[in-house]
Amino acid sequence: MTTEVRSLREFKMPDVGEGLTEAEILSWYVKPGDTVTDGQVVCEVETAKAAVELPIPFNGVVEQLFFPEGATVDVGTVIISVAVAGQAGAAPAAVPAPAPAAEAPAAEAEPERREVLVGYGPRTGGSQRRARRTTTTKTVTASKPAPAAPAAPVAPAPAAPAPVAEVPVGERPLAKPPVRKLAKDLGIDLRAVTPTGPDGVITREDVHAHAAAQAAPAAPAVEVTEAAEVAAVEVLVSAPTTGDVRVPIKGVRKATAQAMVASAFTAPHVTEFVQVDVTRTMKFVRRLKESGELGRDVRVSPLLLVAKALLTAIKRHPEINAQWDEAAQEIVIKGQVNLGIAAATPRGLIVPNIKDAGSRTLSGLAVALGELVETARQGKTSPADMQGGTVTITNVGVFGVDTGTPILNPGEAAILAFGAVRELPWVHKGKVVPRQVTTLALSFDHRLVDGELGSKVLADVAALLEYPKRLITWG
Repeated sequence: MTTEVRSLREFKMPDVGEGLTEAEILSWYVKPGDTVTDGQVVCEVETAKAAVELPIPFNGVVEQLFFPEGATVDVGTVIISVAVAGQAGAAPAAVPAPAPAAEAPAAEAEPERREVLVGYGPRTGGSQRRARRTTTTKTVTASKPAPAAPAAPVAPAPAAPAPVAEVPVGERPLAKPPVRKLAKDLGIDLRAVTPTGPDGVITREDVHAHAAAQAAPAAPAVEVTEAAEVAAVEVLVSAPTTGDVRVPIKGVRKATAQAMVASAFTAPHVTEFVQVDVTRTMKFVRRLKESGELGRDVRVSPLLLVAKALLTAIKRHPEINAQWDEAAQEIVIKGQVNLGIAAATPRGLIVPNIKDAGSRTLSGLAVALGELVETARQGKTSPADMQGGTVTITNVGVFGVDTGTPILNPGEAAILAFGAVRELPWVHKGKVVPRQVTTLALSFDHRLVDGELGSKVLADVAALLEYPKRLITWG
């Protein structure tokens, strides 16, 4: 006679991106006692590169949440355990813990499923990377098992609920992950916020308005997380306080700071500047918008033409699309251009990139650029989209800034800063007339790029923006 045996399967914090060792739990979507199914999202976490949702890879009942919201957890640490039903061939006696050697086959009972990589879904094929196990199988004891505790005999009593509370999934208000993060950082219950977005979705503006309405004299010190830095400052303006505002250095800001310091003190930077008459480019952008020839829903901006000009210049001078290999003492000229676009988000600066951007048509580049920007704004950029960049554009002009000295992303040889477009007096056809002018700044790694190569690339970008028809003849 067979009896049903309850066993625990543990889900560990997965490796959601190369080089990442930890993630912060932003919110739990389940609580102890909830039934979960294979592929169901159980929590949202924030790494140094993106905010992502984690799906559970098996069915069962939530037994325990090992960490509360806001906790930072190392990759490979158990974050949730789920009780699953199974069959045992013997009577309902205590089942001894399996030997270590017998545990591996149990964990690999489903060879078609590998570790869930956030942003890609479950992998079903092979990989060159060492496989990591995200689940282990253990029998349930009468008390809560610690993450590293050995297996114990089965007992019918379920584990006590973990002290982590969460609103039932069906009652959760509608809001995007960055908005939920903002509300959490400001201490606002989304259920009390009046939504104004489509289909009752709560927007960032709704959270700001609710925070302003409830503003009161603050404590001497106000601590906020990186995602709410700007919002916290806005609230403090409406509710004056003499206290300090402390912003923890973690997540994207911590990763950015470390990367920029490493870049600044590793790669010898050289920056060159040039002013360009972009009157014809601005007219070309307006024509593309009005004609819709790139597509009705395609967003056309001056940044699109700057990106195309840089890609064309790299095609003429491929040596600038390179990487310094310190271990091999070699310069690696990359076979394709992965064009990074620096994007300012509530979580900090991120640089997703368009893979093989050099092979795209102007229309294809416009579509990819629009998707990249929109995904970044929604806080949904995946770790893979921020890996493998070879050259970057930073559009400081959107902030009304004329130019700057951009710092290279680690591993890249060049970064182009696109400044604000202003109407300035300019000598045109022998006369001083008002023209649309911008300033470009190109920083490059002087180990890979000498002054001649850097100057040629910058001069080509300037020439293409001055006469955009050259994008056709030179491309």
